[in-house]
Amino acid sequence: MAPEAYRERLTGLGVGPEEAGFLVEVFASLLDGRNARVSDGVRQVLGREPRDFARYAPEAAAAGTWKG
Repeated sequence: MAPEAYRERLTGLGVGPEEAGFLVEVFASLLDGRNARVSDGVRQVLGREPRDFARYAPEAAAAGTWKG
């Protein structure tokens, strides 16, 4: 969804203009590609190799990670 369409949808649902603008900025920064690479932080903190989320999510779902 385009950022302006998202902003319009949010405000149409009653979200205030300032909060809608903030949310549009947050999601734009998440989706602009700057977070597309696997970094070294996991190795530094946890001592294991990092995994791409696209690989992690199906494994975690199959293991029942998000079942209540």
